[in-house]
Amino acid sequence: MCVNSSSCLGEGGIQTNISDIDSVFTLRVLPSLYCLVFVVGLPLNCMVAWIFLRLGADSGLVVYLQNMVVADLLMLITIPLRVADNLGFQNKDLYVITCRYTDVLFYTCLYMGIIFIGFISLERYAKIVHPSYLKIVHPVGNHVLQTRKAAFILSTVTWAVLGSVMGLYAILSIATAKENVTVPPEISCDFLQGPEVDLLYKAVHTVCFIVFLFVLGALAFLYRGISRRVLLMQRRQSATSTSKKLTKSRRNMLVLVSVFSICFVPYHLIRLPYAFNKNSVRSWGQWFTNLKEVGVMLSACNVCLDPLIYFIFCKAFRAQLMFKRVFDTSEVSSRLHSFFGGWKNLSSSQLQH
Repeated sequence: MCVNSSSCLGEGGIQTNISDIDSVFTLRVLPSLYCLVFVVGLPLNCMVAWIFLRLGADSGLVVYLQNMVVADLLMLITIPLRVADNLGFQNKDLYVITCRYTDVLFYTCLYMGIIFIGFISLERYAKIVHPSYLKIVHPVGNHVLQTRKAAFILSTVTWAVLGSVMGLYAILSIATAKENVTVPPEISCDFLQGPEVDLLYKAVHTVCFIVFLFVLGALAFLYRGISRRVLLMQRRQSATSTSKKLTKSRRNMLVLVSVFSICFVPYHLIRLPYAFNKNSVRSWGQWFTNLKEVGVMLSACNVCLDPLIYFIFCKAFRAQLMFKRVFDTSEVSSRLHSFFGGWKNLSSSQLQH
């Protein structure tokens, strides 16, 4: 490990040049936080996946949520390699694999999660804010976004388009990669790519930023629409079942907006400036790269917070979760009852003798 801002050559021919504080952050703090995300997120998402497999896909909302689970599980797979790379195992092969493959999968899953949050917000808007319109246009009360068939089509197209774009970016990065170059790991994987892919790099990040802004705007618009309906209901009449449902929907949307803001806003505030000024990053200092990495880590935290979204938005998911809890509790109670009942019968028989 290099200390006191001294330059050295790590194993595998990768140059390092980081200070004591930056070294602690890169080699200790960041891997520890990723490990915590992995340890918490893996069992949570495995349990969620098991519950959704039992549920099946009976509505558009469930389809969107199931796709979020798939994206979260795939993102979790990438975390161990990111941890190994950050821990300072300065192996060039591991570094290249992480940069060219692991990161592509990580960011693909990150934006899949963002897009499906957008689909969920639009589906909720169609159901909550304009239910009377739906009853006129769609007698069964289902908007196209709420149907299972449309959700399957949207999900498939989204995976195909985003996967193709990210795959093309990965292929071009590999084809134009710089050979026999030592890239300081405190900078970024972006410096492995050749100048030919720089335009695509900026275009991809710009499009991803636009997608993020669209989803953020949709969430804010939906929350505002629900809040206005709640206020109107409260002014016109006393509390009714409809107003209570709207109040609950507003609370649920507040949770969704909060999770989205905590996980994705910090990363996008720093990512676009970083993408367009990456050649100047080294002169700005290591703090800017560290700030970007903090944003990436917060984005990864969505794998731990998404189960909360499933719980509050999916009634069938809550029912399955509570049923499992009740079933486990009743099973334990019956075993304890039979255990103590057996001891009671044994004691009675001994007293009779």
